[in-house]
Amino acid sequence: MLDPRYAYISAYLKAAEPNVFATKHLSRMIGISNIRDIQSIIKETDVGNYLEGVSFNNFEDLDQSLWHYFVYCINEVESFKFIPDDIKKLSTTYIEKFDVENIKAVLQGFGSNFNRNPIIPVGILHNNELLDELSCAENVTDVTELLTRSRLSHYIPILKDFEPDGSTKSKLLIGARIDGEYYRIMLDTANKIREGNTLAQAIGMIIDLTNLQIVARATIEGIGTEVADYTIAGGYIISDKTIREMLSVKIVDMPRRLEDSKYYKIAKDLSTSYEKSKQVTTVDEVLETYKFKILKETLSPTVLSPLVMAWYFVLKETEIRNLRIIFRAIYDNVSIEEIKKYLVF
Repeated sequence: MLDPRYAYISAYLKAAEPNVFATKHLSRMIGISNIRDIQSIIKETDVGNYLEGVSFNNFEDLDQSLWHYFVYCINEVESFKFIPDDIKKLSTTYIEKFDVENIKAVLQGFGSNFNRNPIIPVGILHNNELLDELSCAENVTDVTELLTRSRLSHYIPILKDFEPDGSTKSKLLIGARIDGEYYRIMLDTANKIREGNTLAQAIGMIIDLTNLQIVARATIEGIGTEVADYTIAGGYIISDKTIREMLSVKIVDMPRRLEDSKYYKIAKDLSTSYEKSKQVTTVDEVLETYKFKILKETLSPTVLSPLVMAWYFVLKETEIRNLRIIFRAIYDNVSIEEIKKYLVF
């Protein structure tokens, strides 16, 4: 008999979906250049309602508020007294994703004048109030000590051979290995939860597209064959052999290597978009959109299972990232029309 707790949490999370920032809100933002006007448009959403009670003086304040809202959403769901154990397990594993982003930001900043990506105030390190120490870490030993204190020691073996020199290869290597460990943990969690096979398939496809991302960027930057060992294990369709073949060709020839797979159209769009823009960032723009589409098609139709929680997190995280781009554009006097291509729906 189905645990009634799944029905309750499914109803709660599905009811939240119509209140998320969507394309209907974006269409009303074209031509707007004022923060307050943007807030007025999204006030009917849950995040817009949350921001109405927050004061901020600059983008950094607003950025922190958006992430605080995301944490609020996580805590709200986890606060339910009778939340099923596998949903709680999935939640705990999912937020580790942000620890991965923060660890990579710090490690990849070593050897490059500490030019680091911003720290995201979400994750286990955040919950343990260790993000300030992470952002001030001066070497790998400092990071290792914090991982031990946060029960994230499973990433420590990856750090032992890391030599931060600021090079693209060094950053790709540490990034791929840390991502690979996180995906391993996600796949392990999927194997332990209800309908986990569907989640495992979705994760495998995300790994495939992440590997395609690594290959495309490395090829564009002229270091393709040098990063053969930097891709992530556990993909759903793309084999190691195919990855190595793609590393030896130009981006325009990649679609042919995936001609008989469901990724042919994705590779074709990636190649065409890059040939038009000649910008390496096009790789991320195209593939992030497809990643979201895959997760939506795989996870959103499912109810009465932990996958409802997985889709809710994906949806809310995407909402936050879209709004960050929009608010950043407004503060930088960039039109909404110009940044539409960076948004994911």
